[in-house]
Amino acid sequence: MKFLSKTGFVLIAALFALAAHAQQLTGTLKKIKDSGTIVIGTRESSGALAFTLGDGKYVGFHVEMCERIAKDIQRDLKMAKLDIKYQPVTSQNRIPLMQNGTVDLECGSTTNNTARQKDVAFAMTTYVEEGRIVVKANSPIKGIADLNGKTVATTTGTTSVQTLRKNKRAANMDFKEVFGKDHADSFLLLESGRADAFVMDGQILAGLVSKAKNPADFKILGEILSVEPIACMVRKDDPAFQKAVDASIVAMVKSGDLAKMYDKWFMQPIPPANTKVGLPLSDATKNAWMNPNTKPMEEYALP
Repeated sequence: MKFLSKTGFVLIAALFALAAHAQQLTGTLKKIKDSGTIVIGTRESSGALAFTLGDGKYVGFHVEMCERIAKDIQRDLKMAKLDIKYQPVTSQNRIPLMQNGTVDLECGSTTNNTARQKDVAFAMTTYVEEGRIVVKANSPIKGIADLNGKTVATTTGTTSVQTLRKNKRAANMDFKEVFGKDHADSFLLLESGRADAFVMDGQILAGLVSKAKNPADFKILGEILSVEPIACMVRKDDPAFQKAVDASIVAMVKSGDLAKMYDKWFMQPIPPANTKVGLPLSDATKNAWMNPNTKPMEEYALP
């Protein structure tokens, strides 16, 4: 019987290891490995977190973060090439597209809450948002109490108005809701006078105001409606993929790269208008980075 050389033994051992690794892959990681593609779901007008420049180009804090996650997954799966496909999603279809396998990783502005956790899973929180109200600069509306009898815009598929109605300061109030198909459309309802106020995530409102023709025509009220953890969605019951995504984010936190990305998109001039959103990194978001968690909105204290 002819025995294998040391080199041959090492080679066979390596092949067995690769075969075992391939067999162990399941869920989204297997889908990515087999297809050579990762599908990133993103938004067209979600403030500095995710937005489009047109012609299939998507940018923003969460978009850049997810592109880095894709690179880390490519490295971990030892893939020579990994194509990134961008799938625009809306507030209405983002969860169904995640559930049916169309999207592998959703990098927009989705709030992690207990209702959504029944349908999808979330990576660690990477942005802690505050719900706010934007009105015209000359509006008499100064807070929630002034919304009684007014028309309030929000985006179809979001939770902002439901959250507003649950706020104790909105008890027994009566206001009309109008819906935009996306955040830009909702802002247009305010801009055109069809709504008296627009309720949404503060950073989305700040981004929309910064890109308006006359930003000085609008004001974001100081009153905080809600505190919401924003995170990237992944498929439910796929712990291996969720672990890979979280490991990549934690590495970005430790290297300081995530903070640099935040500064780039929130504190520096960004396209297409080259204006600043101007929202410094909050203590709440810093805390979420340093203490990785997937706590839903309901576990955060309301103001």
